[in-house]
Amino acid sequence: MARDMADGMNSGDMDGDGRRLRPRTGGGGGGGGAAGARRFRRKVCRFCAEKTLPIDYKEARLLCSFLTERGKIIPSRITGTCAGHQRRLRNAIKQARSAALVPFTLSRK
Repeated sequence: MARDMADGMNSGDMDGDGRRLRPRTGGGGGGGGAAGARRFRRKVCRFCAEKTLPIDYKEARLLCSFLTERGKIIPSRITGTCAGHQRRLRNAIKQARSAALVPFTLSRK
């Protein structure tokens, strides 16, 4: 009981076995239901949506949109690219780097 009070919990929040009676409210987490909870729109793979969009190492402008300012490949959880297209994109970026169409890193000035 003293431990419960030290945690800042009322004795009414727990039953005799130490299990929580009331659900936690507010706070973090990605759960829903709380007032003002943000709902995110599901990201769609650009290449699945546009079937004619090619993943080619010669398309440097397209590949640069998947790179950070420092030359790192942006992860699929940010871009929304599916796993298969992310692999093909990775290979195309690596091939474009070796062909000097896309920089490995940006030079500092």
